Amino acid sequence: MADYYELLGVSRDADADTLKRAYRRLARQYHPDINKEPGAEDRFKEIGRAYEVLSDPQTRGRYDQFGEAGLGGAAGMPDMGDMGGFADLFETFFSGFGGAAGGARQQRRRGPQQGDDLRYDLTIDFDQAVFGQEREIRVPHLESCTTCGGSGAKSGSGPTTCSTCGGVGQVRRATRTPFGSFTQVAECPTCNGSGQVIADPCNACGGQGVVQVRKKLRINIPAGVDTGTRLRVAGEGNAGLRGGPSGDLYVFLTVKSHPTLRRDGLTVLSEVKVSYLQAILGDTIEVETVDGPTSLEIPAGTQPNAVLTLENKGIPKLGNPVARGNQRVAVTVKLPTRLNDEERGLLEELAGHHSARGEQHHHHKSGLFARLFGQR
Repeated sequence: MADYYELLGVSRDADADTLKRAYRRLARQYHPDINKEPGAEDRFKEIGRAYEVLSDPQTRGRYDQFGEAGLGGAAGMPDMGDMGGFADLFETFFSGFGGAAGGARQQRRRGPQQGDDLRYDLTIDFDQAVFGQEREIRVPHLESCTTCGGSGAKSGSGPTTCSTCGGVGQVRRATRTPFGSFTQVAECPTCNGSGQVIADPCNACGGQGVVQVRKKLRINIPAGVDTGTRLRVAGEGNAGLRGGPSGDLYVFLTVKSHPTLRRDGLTVLSEVKVSYLQAILGDTIEVETVDGPTSLEIPAGTQPNAVLTLENKGIPKLGNPVARGNQRVAVTVKLPTRLNDEERGLLEELAGHHSARGEQHHHHKSGLFARLFGQR
């Protein structure tokens, strides 16, 4: 098993804030919704397990003393859940029956708590992805209750000390184990560990301090985005608890396909069909681009499957829209499947001159081309 401190990239004496910042940074980096690389999901779970252990002073103390074995279920140690109060044997010796460690954990629960980040999936058109657009979306999220100011209590009242735990947020009970009787510390079931209860809850939020609201937001989609691009809207996630900051909103984009154009990075790919006479003689045709219909020169003697380039008709570079890619047009030459007698005669005459006389009949062949082209 990897060392939990190394997984989070922190020193062994890191404080709670350092651990939290490291965890949030790595969790976002390896979250399965964001990171599609192989092994990212397993790394995300390992990071979560490491933070779960190290963020609790009690389990951190056991890990520092005994490593994985001290957490149960490893190295032949009984699992915590199987032995009831056996896990608290370590709390007895190393955590002072839950005193200082429990107080530190309780202080975290009582203090401000940052709101959760949210994900919003948005589908946009091909042209909107190329040139960008301002879009209006409606996002359901939690906002601080304006009626009670986020306290969860009716106006004129407030939280009171929990009578079950006396405001500590924890309750203790004696547990008999094969090793003797030990004191077990557990979260108070009445106040869920907060140490306070709301006797007269706010009617608007039911005492939660937050309410579900569908908020209207205008977001700016920059030019050059593609499917999988993630836009961060700071502070528009769920509201924090007890005065904590709000989380962020992440907008994940999906771009609809275009009927005739495809995208490869900054390059736009398209196809065009020309007649064999246009390929031989050359022509100027109109093709579709992201900027609208544009003239494209077909050089004389263009070969089947040739690729022609329209410069600066591609996708703007994300973050630097002045820089644009090109459009590459693949040329397909259409050969006739049926010829009338006059067309066949002209082609046979041309073929004969081409094979027998060579370049000395250049002007005569040009006349044959013109007559043949007129037939088309």
